[in-house]
Amino acid sequence: MNLDYIKTDHWSIIEEGFNTDRVKSSESLFSIGNGAMGQRANFEEDYSGPSFQGSYIAGVYYPDKTRVGWWKNGYPEYFAKVLNAPNWIGINVIINKEKLDLFTCKKVEHFRRELNMKEGWLSRSFIATLQNDMAIKVEAKRFLSLDIDEVGAINYAITPLNSNAEISFLPYLDSGITNEDTNWDDKFWDTIHVSHENHQAFIQAKTMKTDFYTCTFMESQVFINGNLVLIEPNINADATYASFSYDYAVKEGDTYTIHKFGGYTVDRNHDKNALVSASKNALEKVKELGFHGLLDKQKQAWAKIWNMADITIQGDVKAQQGIRFNIFHLNQTYSGKDATLNIGPKGFTGEKYGGSTYWDTEAYCIPFYMATKDQDVARNLLEYRYHHLEKAIENAQKLGFSNGAALYPMVTMNGEESHNEWEITFEEIHRNGAIAFAIFNYYRYTGDFSYIPEMGLEVLIGIARFWQQRATFSTLKEHYVILGVTGPNEYENNVNNNWYTNYIAKWCINYALESIEKVKEGYPEDFKRIEGKTKISDQELLQWKKVADGMYFPYSEKHQIYLQQDGFLDKELVTVADLPNEERPINQKWSWDRILRSPYIKQADTLQGFYFFEDDFSMEVLKRHFDFYEPFTVHESSLSPCVHSIQAAKLGRMEQAYTFYLRTSRLDLDDYNHEVEEGLHITSMAGTWMSIVEGFGGMRIKENTLSFEPKIPKQWEGYSFKVNFRNQVIRVKVNQKKTTFELDGTQELGIVVNGKALKLVPNNLTTV
Repeated sequence: MNLDYIKTDHWSIIEEGFNTDRVKSSESLFSIGNGAMGQRANFEEDYSGPSFQGSYIAGVYYPDKTRVGWWKNGYPEYFAKVLNAPNWIGINVIINKEKLDLFTCKKVEHFRRELNMKEGWLSRSFIATLQNDMAIKVEAKRFLSLDIDEVGAINYAITPLNSNAEISFLPYLDSGITNEDTNWDDKFWDTIHVSHENHQAFIQAKTMKTDFYTCTFMESQVFINGNLVLIEPNINADATYASFSYDYAVKEGDTYTIHKFGGYTVDRNHDKNALVSASKNALEKVKELGFHGLLDKQKQAWAKIWNMADITIQGDVKAQQGIRFNIFHLNQTYSGKDATLNIGPKGFTGEKYGGSTYWDTEAYCIPFYMATKDQDVARNLLEYRYHHLEKAIENAQKLGFSNGAALYPMVTMNGEESHNEWEITFEEIHRNGAIAFAIFNYYRYTGDFSYIPEMGLEVLIGIARFWQQRATFSTLKEHYVILGVTGPNEYENNVNNNWYTNYIAKWCINYALESIEKVKEGYPEDFKRIEGKTKISDQELLQWKKVADGMYFPYSEKHQIYLQQDGFLDKELVTVADLPNEERPINQKWSWDRILRSPYIKQADTLQGFYFFEDDFSMEVLKRHFDFYEPFTVHESSLSPCVHSIQAAKLGRMEQAYTFYLRTSRLDLDDYNHEVEEGLHITSMAGTWMSIVEGFGGMRIKENTLSFEPKIPKQWEGYSFKVNFRNQVIRVKVNQKKTTFELDGTQELGIVVNGKALKLVPNNLTTV
């Protein structure tokens, strides 16, 4: 734990007391979003201290030209950058001719910030004494509407405390913004036109290179003690900026308030020549509701989300706060409404990593959305990859592969690879396996096979072709090997025969072969179409099978374990327990050379394979591998603790499972990795949900049946969750004495609990 200032609360993230050293961390932690846009929790008023300004529009990016010291053939031409979008939240505040700026105030007292996750809003309050000795009370609240997702709303109120005051609110739009993350300091935005009429302002701008056309808009109203005041504002506008000034003489003790509505319209959803009119329509909708009416709609929308997605924990407030924080941000980041969008590793909370899609989506996020929303949302995520298949084939061609072999990118916005570290771009090819596994996982959970003949089989064929071509036959080993890779453990690069990569390659080929036969028999028309499109042949399928059947897996007879890669036992095997604390995290304290030579594992690697394919291994085999590899794991990836928590629970090691759960659920809240200022770890948050549902709840699909093996940490009195399984909702409640199941559906459902078959009847409680 490296942060401890967040107050524990069941439903809110709360900060009390103002500390300039915490501003950037809090900007990440208190971020808000609605699936279409999002923003870091920057102050509305001006702040001259260290800050990371960030507002983001879903799907809008810039292809920043790759910058490397030594160019290698096959490098992506660009690194996709999530763009800091034009700023609409800004409200400069002038009090008796002095600008409000918490960094320069004489005194800031009673500072309180709250992210209310239950209702979906961010608030801030404080008492400040300015350099001119004017004391004021400020109360601000803002949110991004889930219902009207092009719009956000701000309520900003000031009360003079020690004298009358001349107060000016100056709401503004600003497209003269920059990115924190840039390779060449390029200009990312081109402002086309700035306009204003009545109390509305609009900035039309487009991204350079990618030509996303946007309109940033705002409209404001001011109130004194809750009563609307009609003020004709002074207007200041230039080539990238528009500001209105609402000036008022406020008596001591009176409250002067501004309601500001703002947001973005984008040519992803509208004609690029109609963005201003679309903005006016959005403003008209929210103006009719007003701030408080729109806030009521927000509360209702979040209540609907929480009704399905909430996980309750009794007796452990930190654990409860942690899981709700994760679920909240997952729902802020991706709503499932738009099949062209995906889940970025930082969501709307920062710029690091670039791109919008990693293999995290398939490995971690799909199970969450599949169970807490519905199969259509999960299918949208699968279709996203199908629509990128041609780009995946192009990516493979750039590396010398042929015949429709597909290599999905490590990082992407539009299907092209946009990650420019060679050991990732060229070598971390296991990502292909996660794409295929998600198709299998979707069918296993939903029972909906239709995606495979309609779209998925083409993806599986492209991936199988890649693995068949990537494998090399070793005359020395008399097996097929896969050389020069990086596994999930990115602390090893350019290794040979990473066990997880080899295993998932074999599995992908076999699953593609199995799916081909199933489609051929059950969907002949689809098969005929796919056969004609892919030119698949029996001879090619025999070659695939030869590679899969002959795949090599490094193994230690001495330790009775599969080796993470050929040379793992050549390392100096010093466990993490013997690492001095002052040398952690090693990715910030050690040279890369030293890391690569060490035995330390960034995240589950071999154990990732045991998580995906646990039915292939006995409990004893899992135990041996867990006991060997976990002591070398530093968990410096956000994706690491959840897998280990699930496996520790499976092994009955509940104290260890609980420790890993706390780490994954509070990874950002407690800043375990010393990097929360850069943004949150959104995709790994789905792993927190998995830790409870799959770990403690023991939920699996076995022989086409929903199965549970519930366990509970001793620190908890009880916990509960819901899952949507094949359009029937099951509520599971676990306490220290019993487990209950309640089915909200239309027909009986057979499940298995601790190996025993049970029949759930709608609206009846079943107790185990």
